[in-house]
Amino acid sequence: MSFLAAIQLLTSIPLSLKREMTPAQLGRATAWFPLVGLIIGGILAGLNWLMGFILPASVANALLIVALVILTGAMHLDGFADTCDGIAGHKPVEERWRVMHDSRTGAFGVVGVVLLLLVKYVALNNIPTEYLTVTLVFMPVVSRWAMVYAIFTFPYARPEGLGKAYKAATRWPQFTIATVITLVLVAVVLFRWLSVIGMLVFFGIWIFTTLLALYFKHKFAGLTGDTYGAINEVAEVITLILIVLLYTIGMGHTM
Repeated sequence: MSFLAAIQLLTSIPLSLKREMTPAQLGRATAWFPLVGLIIGGILAGLNWLMGFILPASVANALLIVALVILTGAMHLDGFADTCDGIAGHKPVEERWRVMHDSRTGAFGVVGVVLLLLVKYVALNNIPTEYLTVTLVFMPVVSRWAMVYAIFTFPYARPEGLGKAYKAATRWPQFTIATVITLVLVAVVLFRWLSVIGMLVFFGIWIFTTLLALYFKHKFAGLTGDTYGAINEVAEVITLILIVLLYTIGMGHTM
């Protein structure tokens, strides 16, 4: 049931659970976040394969980003926008929470989303064609693991909120399962294609997530549901940039 709850939470895939999940049960769904990322990545890879027959790569990449937004219900993107709004300006922590909780998106949020999608699109266009499929699978897996890592490791900021249930229920078993799933996918399933690059990118995402979470902790006195979404979005972009960077400096020969 927790796996189905993870799919329902992280995607817009129509899925009707027979009974309502408790906050604790929903929280335990974090163990399966990387596996849901694999499903998302598989759908993106399939769409890329189909569009490759009829569309130029640049157009297909733009549509892949649209598909990713639709698949996730723009939930993480919304959290990223709210986080950008909350970061802006010199405000006390409580005021930052209030700004993030506002359903209206401010100028900083809009600018942040536009820049994020632009960088994601340009990075996708610079992934070598022969490695694009495996990158599309790898990216959502490691970025969902980044959320689990942030939830498990860093304190929750607000006294209430949906994210608090995930923080409370994400303990060593959930984090261990999520990490093992991710490492297995990186080191075994994707090893043939990504090899050393896959492990380097995973290590890089761990570092970037730690630094970003520490920054959010400084700004918001902890993490929130919105910052979890922001971490996912940034992790996706950093994954693409690191793969492009490692390939550009010559490590593509190890793939």
